[in-house]
Amino acid sequence: MRGKQSGGPAVVTPTAGADSPPPELINAVPLRRPGRWIAAVVVVVLLGLFIYGAATNSAYDWHAVGQYLFDTRVEQAAMITLLLTALAMAGAIVLGIILAVMRLSPNPVLKSVAWLYVWFFRGTPIYVQLVFWGLMSTIYKRLDLGIPFVHQFAHIKTNTFFSYFWLAVIGLALNEAAYMAEIVRAGISSVDEGQAEAATALGMSWSQTMLRIVLPQAMRVIIPPTGNELISMLKTTSLVTAVPYSYELYSRTRDLSIETFNPIPMLLVASAWYLLFTSILMVGQFYLERHFARGASRKMSARQLQALAAAQGMPVHREGSLG
Repeated sequence: MRGKQSGGPAVVTPTAGADSPPPELINAVPLRRPGRWIAAVVVVVLLGLFIYGAATNSAYDWHAVGQYLFDTRVEQAAMITLLLTALAMAGAIVLGIILAVMRLSPNPVLKSVAWLYVWFFRGTPIYVQLVFWGLMSTIYKRLDLGIPFVHQFAHIKTNTFFSYFWLAVIGLALNEAAYMAEIVRAGISSVDEGQAEAATALGMSWSQTMLRIVLPQAMRVIIPPTGNELISMLKTTSLVTAVPYSYELYSRTRDLSIETFNPIPMLLVASAWYLLFTSILMVGQFYLERHFARGASRKMSARQLQALAAAQGMPVHREGSLG
């Protein structure tokens, strides 16, 4: 043993003799966990039995599934479902941003109105709301445009102006806007207030602060739940039959099941299309999340490592580490 002292407490460091044997290597044996393997075998066996049972069960009628999977009527209904989803979600995002800003406004009237909107549309079932939108021409037979209680310049009959398709879009968008308002509000609130204060100190306006400083940082919080809501909206379109609108995917396959007296294959056809669309949306959500998460992690990407190595004149190993 050898001691070393330099103005402080002594530090003792061991010294190996010239003839001392090298330390023995530790033979680490992983802990055996037979329960995991048993559980995995049981799951695989059950999954195999389910697949075999589904493949050999005549009730599924896989021949009919293949026959109607790419039927023209089903494909058209699938495109209408996508159109319903896109239009309703676009309207919900725009209205949700407006409601979120109203919720965060210091104006008590705007804040109260936004809160009442969110309270009502989140507190009532979407199916009930769609039924009300389907009865719009009964509740409001016409819309009068003009000066209230004085003179109306135009009269619009609701049964000719609003089609069931647009009533379905409006009903879905208004309901989803309540959820999007809370998502956007949570995303904006997650950004530190010092960011907005610094932007104001630099002379930025409120709109510039929101578009260039706050929202880009809030997107990291907003994107994941928005992607989930988009997928949920795709499946919620199956409820527009309450309007009633019967040209989207689920209603169309249901009508085909009535024609063929074979509902199970039609349900499988609809499920296959829904799974295809949701899978595509999940992939898009993954890349959007990764894009807006840049800079949030301390782990450097390969491009960042290359730029740092080029600046320092250091080579970059193939696995992405400097050396």
